[in-house]
Amino acid sequence: MTHQYIISGMSCDGCRKKVEKTLNTIEGIQAEVTLNPPLATITMEKHVATEKFQEALTEAGKYTIEMTSSKNTSEAPIKSCCSSNKKENHEGHHHKKETTLIHNHNTTGVFYCPMHCEGDKTYNKPGDCPVCGMDLVPEVAINTTQFTCPMHPEVVSNEPGDCPICGMDLVPMQVSESEENKTYTDLLKKMKIAILFTLPIFIISMSEMIPDNPLYKIMSIESWNWVQFLFSIPVLFYAGWMFFVRAYKSVITSNLNMFTLIGIGTGVAFLFSIAGMFFPDIFPAEFKSHHGTIHLYFEAATVIITLVLLGQLLEAKAHGQTNGAIKALLKLAPTEATLVENGNDKVISIHTIKKGDLLRVKPGEKIPVDGKITIGESNIDEAMITGEPIPVDKKVGDTVIAGTINGTKSFVMIAEKVGSETLLSQIIQMVNDASRSRAPIQKLADRVAKYFVPTVVIISIITFFVWAKFGPEPAYIYGLINAIAVLIIACPCALGLATPMSVMVGVGKGAQFGILIKNAEALENMSKIDVLITDKTGTITEGKPSVEKIYAVNNNEDVLLQNIASLNQHSEHPLAQAVVNFAKAKNQTILDVPDFEAVAGKGVIGTVNNSKVALGNKKLMLQVGASISEDIENKIITEQNLGKTVSYIAVDKVVLGYVTITDAIKENSVKAIKDLIDQGVEVIMMTGDNGNTAKAVANQLHLSSFKADCLPEDKLKEIQRLQTEGKIVAMAGDGINDAPALAQANIGIAMGTGTDVAIESAKITLVKGDLNGIVKAKKLSYSVMKNIKQNLFFAFIYNILGVPIAAGILYPVFGILLSPMLAALAMSLSSVSVIVNALRLRNLKL
Repeated sequence: MTHQYIISGMSCDGCRKKVEKTLNTIEGIQAEVTLNPPLATITMEKHVATEKFQEALTEAGKYTIEMTSSKNTSEAPIKSCCSSNKKENHEGHHHKKETTLIHNHNTTGVFYCPMHCEGDKTYNKPGDCPVCGMDLVPEVAINTTQFTCPMHPEVVSNEPGDCPICGMDLVPMQVSESEENKTYTDLLKKMKIAILFTLPIFIISMSEMIPDNPLYKIMSIESWNWVQFLFSIPVLFYAGWMFFVRAYKSVITSNLNMFTLIGIGTGVAFLFSIAGMFFPDIFPAEFKSHHGTIHLYFEAATVIITLVLLGQLLEAKAHGQTNGAIKALLKLAPTEATLVENGNDKVISIHTIKKGDLLRVKPGEKIPVDGKITIGESNIDEAMITGEPIPVDKKVGDTVIAGTINGTKSFVMIAEKVGSETLLSQIIQMVNDASRSRAPIQKLADRVAKYFVPTVVIISIITFFVWAKFGPEPAYIYGLINAIAVLIIACPCALGLATPMSVMVGVGKGAQFGILIKNAEALENMSKIDVLITDKTGTITEGKPSVEKIYAVNNNEDVLLQNIASLNQHSEHPLAQAVVNFAKAKNQTILDVPDFEAVAGKGVIGTVNNSKVALGNKKLMLQVGASISEDIENKIITEQNLGKTVSYIAVDKVVLGYVTITDAIKENSVKAIKDLIDQGVEVIMMTGDNGNTAKAVANQLHLSSFKADCLPEDKLKEIQRLQTEGKIVAMAGDGINDAPALAQANIGIAMGTGTDVAIESAKITLVKGDLNGIVKAKKLSYSVMKNIKQNLFFAFIYNILGVPIAAGILYPVFGILLSPMLAALAMSLSSVSVIVNALRLRNLKL
């Protein structure tokens, strides 16, 4: 049996290795651990309790393990977005309907810091970041309909049915409030409490500025001080208590942050006020007003807490908008499907779909999973995945994608990718992962943040002593207030949020247009590329080649076609598929090839009907020692000069013919390449095709740079050569042979129409699979980087100007001082303004 577990406490690959090694010391299990996501996949001969794993991990370090799903190895590995909440079944099995006692919510149960203080580290429960103190935000996931019993709500099922306890029909569950909304709701409640008690304190305090204060006619100043004190308790010890807890954590962990400054500033104001109210005689005369009383600052402490709460509330609201693109993608996921079984239609939960199921999709319905049409045809709206508004015609054999919308006709499809395997799920996961990654430009903010808080504390102390020494009377009061203002106005969060907020919105925006970005580094570097190396087949061309003709020396085209089709049946190359399809259309019998071999960058070889057959380029012919007649060579060159791809066919070391394959250039390739060249990007086409064909295609594209007869290692070497010259190189490709080059390039760009290996090796994936996506990706990268620089500029300027003004630098010339309350308002709005600026990217036109 195989189970998955969430591991908490890992922060680097060293931790991952340590956890994996520790788990594998337990007898009878085999464990594989990943850092991102922080999961352990454990295969065991018989059930091992989670407690035993925890004991081993506790001895190894501060790691915790929690079960996230359970599955029998014979079952399809379908991941459920709610699987992290299933109770472990100690027999290692589930009921047939998987009726379990779980809590339903529309997050993955994974939380992360919006400032990414610890990189891509995640947590399995809500709370605050141990470094910066900010609220952890939830990662969103596809929400699916689940069913519960109206009498026994603890019973939850992934599909309709009856309650195993009372037999009543299960009813759909309402989706519970997300963690994101819970954070906002909790802050809103605290905000209301804070305002309720802060407003009277503020009025009482400000009434001292009114001549012949009318409040003093009702009660004495001492009595009103008691009212302020009592009203401040719920504000500081309920609404704002989390700020003090975070401040304390920041000090004991040496991770000084914004809450350190807030805690010190408001704490000093509150404690000073208590001391001034209860023990006024301990203060020197310098702290007293001309009336002989001590100034109390309950209003400063409570107003600061309230304004900081306001900032947190606005941030929580804005955070929900930054991942709006992911939420829009989530809404695409249907919750039900129509299963065709024994000629009958049956509505089932999307949870229960298995590979190979036949599903009916009716007009206007969302396609439930990835698969191929088996009966019927329709037009599909794929705008939500590719960004292209025009519906695409689909017929039998064409691929359809989960979440896209069927047009006006009904069809039957076969499920090929389900659960976490669907393109929609992968897009959502990729956007989630990229949103949590750190851009290189963030290192600047990180370096500043490291010294920021200690510097502000030092400036605050200096401010107090300078005012106490040189300020007007009461000098100590001026010093205290300005020192508090310095602490409060400084905002390291504005620096910390400057990059990740823009990255999150930018990555989501890209996903809406079919541009899937693997991490923030790729998003940043895309704007800097100098050179684009592109493959030809499937990248510049449609990647849907078709056989134009087969030429045979002895006029026996049918035998040659049967040979090469049999040879190509095991190859996934588009050219190979074109040959196989052509043979099937001619009703040729495909023979078995026991020793098929693909020769990278050259072609394929194998034994067909006891003859050694080779199909490929001239390099392959030289490799196998095949002889080529002058007549065939001349005919092939003529075809190549027309821009066609020609493969030699050799049987028993003699070239007996060739196959001509055409592959149309994509409509927007010419314009996309022109746009990139106009932007200063050198475009180089590198193809395994021959020089004649490559030159013909390059002429159509107005390309001055191209290289022909390229093996995979040639693309790799060319990228390495350009990189040694200091170039930032992007590589666009779609095949297995492109994977090494995609991995080596600064930015690997995979065509979404290509192979899984190419997509896995790339940093950016273009769902639609054309070069115009590269132009859009470059524009997106440029816009995001511009937005980040605006945020960083504002954050730096705000702090550079705000701290000296709060210290009182304008007072000698203009007589201006900044109240700690205004400082708190400025500090709260500074973080919000960074997020609001990042949200402008949602309106970007790509």
